[in-house]
Amino acid sequence: MTNYGETPAGPEKGAALQAVLKLALDMVIIKHPFRLAWEIAIDWKDAKEIKDWDVNMLRDYCSFFPETDLYKVITGFLTSSISPFPKASPAALEAEETEEESEDDEGGGVSMVPLTEQDRILMMTEGITTSNSLFAHRLVGDYYQHLEEYEINMELMRKSMEYLKTERIKTGMTFQNTQDAYSLYLATALVFYQSPRHHTEAKALFEGVLGHDPSSTAALIGVGLIYEEEEDYDDAIEFFERALKRDPSNLRVKTEAAWVQALKGDYETAKSQLEASLPLIEKVSPPAKELLAQTQYRLGSCVWNIDTSKAARKSRTGAYVYFLDALRNNLNFAPAYTSLGVYYADYANDKKRARRCFQKAVELSSSEVEAAKRLAQSFADEGDWDRVELVAQRVVDSGKVRPPPGSKRKGISWPFAALGVAELNKQEFHKSIVSFQSALRIHPDDYHSWVGLGESYYSSGRYVAATKAILNAQRLEETIPSEVLGDTWFTKYMLANVKRELAEFDEAIGLYQDVIDSRPHEDGVAIALIQTMVDNALDSVEKGLFGKAIHLAIDTISFASKAAASVVGTFNFWKSLADACSVFSAVQNRAVDFPAESIMALIDGGDKEAYTIFADVDKVGTGVISAKGLFSDDERLGVDLTRCIHATILCHKRAIHVSAHDLHAQAVAYYNLGWAEHRAHICLPSSIRKKSSVYLKTAMKCFKRAIELEAGNSDFWNSLGVVTSEISPAVSQHSFVRSLHLNERSPATWTNLGTLALLQNDMQLANEAFNRAQSTDPDYAHAWLGQGFVALLYGKTKEARGLFTHAMEIAEASSIITRRQYPLAVFDHILTTRSTNVASLIQPIFALGQLNNLKPQDLAYGHLATQFLERTQDTVKAVQILEKICGILEADYEVTESPKALAQFALAKTDLARSYLASGAYEQAIECGEMAIQLSDDESDNELTKEERKKARLSAHLTVGLAQYYSKDVNEALLCFESALEESDNNPDAVCLLAQVLWATGAEESREKARGALFEVIEDQPDHVQSVLLLGVIAVLDNDEESVEAVVSELQGLRTSHKVGDNEQSHIGEVLGAITKLGETSTDEDVMTQIQTDIMLYPHLPHGWSNLAEFGGEQYAAEMALTVAKKGAPPRGTLEAEDLAKAYAGTGVAADAQTAIFLSPWKTDGWNSLRDAVYGN
Repeated sequence: MTNYGETPAGPEKGAALQAVLKLALDMVIIKHPFRLAWEIAIDWKDAKEIKDWDVNMLRDYCSFFPETDLYKVITGFLTSSISPFPKASPAALEAEETEEESEDDEGGGVSMVPLTEQDRILMMTEGITTSNSLFAHRLVGDYYQHLEEYEINMELMRKSMEYLKTERIKTGMTFQNTQDAYSLYLATALVFYQSPRHHTEAKALFEGVLGHDPSSTAALIGVGLIYEEEEDYDDAIEFFERALKRDPSNLRVKTEAAWVQALKGDYETAKSQLEASLPLIEKVSPPAKELLAQTQYRLGSCVWNIDTSKAARKSRTGAYVYFLDALRNNLNFAPAYTSLGVYYADYANDKKRARRCFQKAVELSSSEVEAAKRLAQSFADEGDWDRVELVAQRVVDSGKVRPPPGSKRKGISWPFAALGVAELNKQEFHKSIVSFQSALRIHPDDYHSWVGLGESYYSSGRYVAATKAILNAQRLEETIPSEVLGDTWFTKYMLANVKRELAEFDEAIGLYQDVIDSRPHEDGVAIALIQTMVDNALDSVEKGLFGKAIHLAIDTISFASKAAASVVGTFNFWKSLADACSVFSAVQNRAVDFPAESIMALIDGGDKEAYTIFADVDKVGTGVISAKGLFSDDERLGVDLTRCIHATILCHKRAIHVSAHDLHAQAVAYYNLGWAEHRAHICLPSSIRKKSSVYLKTAMKCFKRAIELEAGNSDFWNSLGVVTSEISPAVSQHSFVRSLHLNERSPATWTNLGTLALLQNDMQLANEAFNRAQSTDPDYAHAWLGQGFVALLYGKTKEARGLFTHAMEIAEASSIITRRQYPLAVFDHILTTRSTNVASLIQPIFALGQLNNLKPQDLAYGHLATQFLERTQDTVKAVQILEKICGILEADYEVTESPKALAQFALAKTDLARSYLASGAYEQAIECGEMAIQLSDDESDNELTKEERKKARLSAHLTVGLAQYYSKDVNEALLCFESALEESDNNPDAVCLLAQVLWATGAEESREKARGALFEVIEDQPDHVQSVLLLGVIAVLDNDEESVEAVVSELQGLRTSHKVGDNEQSHIGEVLGAITKLGETSTDEDVMTQIQTDIMLYPHLPHGWSNLAEFGGEQYAAEMALTVAKKGAPPRGTLEAEDLAKAYAGTGVAADAQTAIFLSPWKTDGWNSLRDAVYGN
C-alpha cells in the first residue's frame, strides 16, 4: 500500500487527497462518530475567516468527542465573546446544563463548558499544549490576540508555522489562508511585543500577506501601526484609510487613524474624529471597555495639547476628566496613569500622587517611557540608585529605546544614561562605560552621557579614553546653550583629575584654578588643587626642577593660607601642607625661601592640643618656626632647615588630630609623621647625629602606632624596619620579613633588607635581596646601587662602577645616595686612567650640581665637583665653589680649631690656587698657594696623611711656581719648582715643568740644568714619555745628532708600548716627524716613511692620516683621517673636539670647514680651511 504522506505532491497524490476528503465529509454528513474523519473535515478546510466554518459541524464534533484536545479549544472559543458564530439555542444550553447537573461526574465522555474567563483560558491552553490541529492553533491564536497576550502568541504561532509545513508535505495542500492567518497573528504579536524590536520581521510578514491579498484589513492595519510607531505618519494614515475602505465600521481602525492625525500635530482634526467615534464605541455590545478607555485617553491628550496654557491644563474639567474616564473603563490602562502623573506633578503640585501614578504606569507597561523617566529622576534625587537601575533596565528591556532600522523615530538614550549613573554610583565602572556608550550611540550629542563616560573611564583607570570623552563633552559646551546644559564646571574638574593622574600637573592646576575662579566655595576642588600643586612640586624635585618645585611649594602654602575653614579641617589639607613644607627640606639650598610666617598663621589657627602628640619625645613645638632675629650665614641654613622640618612635623600632627574619626586616615597620618621625624633625624649634622635621636625614637613610636591601627599594611612594617635598622637589627629584620609576607612584590622592602644585610656584613643575603628587588622592578635604582656596594666590597670596582652608573641613569634627581656614589666611582676611575674623555665628566658634574641643591652643607661633594670642573676647564665655576668652601671651612676652623677642619681648609686652598692659576688670576693663585703651603707645613697640626700632605704641597709649589712664571718672576718660579722637587722626591712631572721654565729663561746655565734634570728622570723612569719628548725637542733645537739618535731610539720603543695613551702617541708622532723633517740628511722619502710608520702602528688615530694628507696633498688621506676621527669621537672613543675639528679642516671642503669651526671655534685650523676653500673656488 502506498504511503502518500511521504510522497511529493502530484496527480496521484492529489487524487488520493480528494478521495480521502470525500470519505471524511460523507462520514460527517451521516454523523458517523469516526474521529479522524471529523478532524480531517475540520482541519483540511482552508477558509479565509473563522466564521466560514460550519458551526453545527463544530458543535456536533464537540458532542461526539468531548475528551479531545480540539474539543477543549473549540468549546472555549465558541463560548468566548469574540466568537463570530451565533450562540447555541436555549434547548442546547438547557441540555448542557442538565449534563452539568447530572451525577455522572467521573465519566470521561461528559463535556465541560467554561463558566469564567479564567476557566476558558485554562481550558484552551490545556487543549493547545498537546494538539496538532491546524484549526485549534488558529482559534487559540485569534483568542490570544484578543487578550493581547503577544509574547505567548508569538511563541505559539512560530510553532504553528512549523506544524503547517509538516501538514503541507503530508497532504500536498497549500493551506494559503491558514498560513495568512498565522502570519497575521504572528506579525501583530511582533508589532506589540517589545516594540519596536521586531518591526522589521512583522512588516515582512504583513507585506507577504498583502502581496497576494492587497485588501487584507488586518495586514493593512498592522503595517499602519508599524509606520505609526516609526513616526512615518503619512504612510500610516494611507494604510489606515485603505483598511477603512475595506471595513468602514471598524472603530479600532477609525480611532487609530484619528490618533495618527494627533501624533502628526493636527489635534483639532483628531479631536473631532475621536469625538465622533466615542458614542459609537459606547454602543458596542458587548462593551469594548479597552477601546473606549484608549479613545477617551487619546481625546484627553488632544484637549491637553490644543490649549497648552497653565490654566487650561490645570482645569479639572478639561483633559483631566478624560484621563479619569479612561481609568474608570480600564484600570490597567497605563498611558492614562502617565498623563495623570504629569498633571499632578506639573500643575496640581501633588508630588506624592504623581509618583504613585508614574509607578503604576511603569508597573503596567514598560513602554511608558515618560513615566519611567520621571520616576527614575525622583529616585535619583533621593539617591536610591538600585531603584533607578530597576526602572531604567525595565525601559531598556521593553525594546522601545532603539528604533528599528530605517525608522524615522528617534531613539531614547536616557535609560542607558540613567543605568550608567546608577552603575557609576555603585562603582561598577565597566558596566557604566557600556551603558553610557549605548546612550551615545542613540544620541551622540548627549552632553551628560559624555561627561558620565569620561568619569567612568577615569574611575576605571583608562585616562586617555577619559580625556577624549571629556573633550567631546567640552566641544558640545560650545554649541549647546548654557541654560540647556546647566553647570559645565564639572568637565573642567574631571579633565583636571585626568591630567593629574597622567602627571600633566601644570595643565591640571590651570583647570582647577579655572573652576575655583568660577566656584570659589567648592571644597573638593580646592583640596584637589592643593594636592595637585604638591604632587607637581614633588614630581619636580624628582625630575631635578628644584626651582620650579620651590615656587610650587610656596604657591601651595599661599593658597592654603586663604582656604575656607571647611577645607582646613580635612586630613588631605594638612597632609598636602606637610608635603609642601617637606619640599624645602628636600631642596635644602632653597630653605631660606621657606614662608615661615604663612605656615605659622595656619598652625596657630587650630587646636593647640593637636601639637602635643609625642611632644614629650621629639620636643617639637612652634618656637623654632616663629623665632625671629638675625642669624649669621653659617647658622642661617640650619635654622631655616629646622623651621621647615618642624613645620612638616606639626602639619602631620594636625592631620592626625583632624582624622580622629577615620582609623585608616589616622594610620596613614601616623605613618606620614613617622617619615617626617625620620627626615628630621637624617637632616641632623653628622657631627651630632647619634644612632638614636629624639626624632628617631618618635618615628619608631609613629610607625608602631600605625601598625596597631592597620597591621595588614606592608608599607608600615617596611618603615619600622628602616628606622630600627641601626638600633635593633633583629627588630628591623622581623619588620622587613613581615612586610614581605604581606607584599612580596615590593622592591623597596627587598632593597632595605639587602641594606640591612650589608650593615651586618652578610654579603650573600644582601646580594640575593638586591637581585630579588631588581627582578621585581628593574627600574628601582636603589636595588642596583646596593648591588654596586656588594661588588665594591668584593673588590670588583669596574662592575661596581657600571652598577652605580646604571643606578644614576634610572634614579630620580632627588636620590641623594646615587648622586653621591656615582661621581665618586667615576672620579676613582679617572685617577687610574691615562686618558679621560671630557664628555664622560659631564654627567658626574650634573649629579654633583643636583646634590649641591639637595645638600649644600656636604662640602666634600662640592669640593669633588671642582675636581671635575677643573678637568673640563670650567675654572670660573670651580673658583666660585672653592671660594665658598674655603670661607665656610675657615669660619669653622676659627670656631673649633679642629685639625680635621684645618686639613680640609688646606686642601681646599690648594685646589683654589690651582683654579686661580687656570683662570689667569696669578696674584690670587700665589696668595692661596702660599697659604696652602703654610697650612700644611707642620705635620702635627692637621689630619692629612703623609701621602696627602706630599701631594698637596707638590701641587701648591707647582701652582705658585707657574703663577710666578706667568707673572714674569722667573727666579721665584724656579725657587718654587726646586722646593717642589725637594719635597716630592724629584717627581717627574714636576721636573718637566721645571725644565721648561729653565729653558724659557734663555740662560745657557739654566738650559744645561734642564737637560741634566731630564736625563736624571729618564735614568730613573725610562718610560716617562713627557721627559723623553722634551729631551727630543731640546736635541732638535741644539742640533745634537747624538742626542737625537738616542731620543729617536727611546721614542721608537715607547710608541710600541701599550702603556702609552692615544694623546701621548700623537705627541710622539709629532716629535718624530719634526726630527725627520728637520734632519740635515733627511729626504722626503724619510718623512713619508715616518708618516707611514705612524699610520701602520696606529691606523685608528687621525694624526698619521692628517700628516700624510698635509705632506702628500692627497685627498683620500684627509678623508681617511676624518673617518677614523669620527670613529674615535665620544661615545665610541676619547678623541677631543680639537682633534676632530682638525680632521674636518684637513679635507679642504667648505662644509667640513664649517663643521670644524662649529666643533672648535677657538682653533685656527677650521677658519683657515674655510678661507682656502672659499677663495680657492
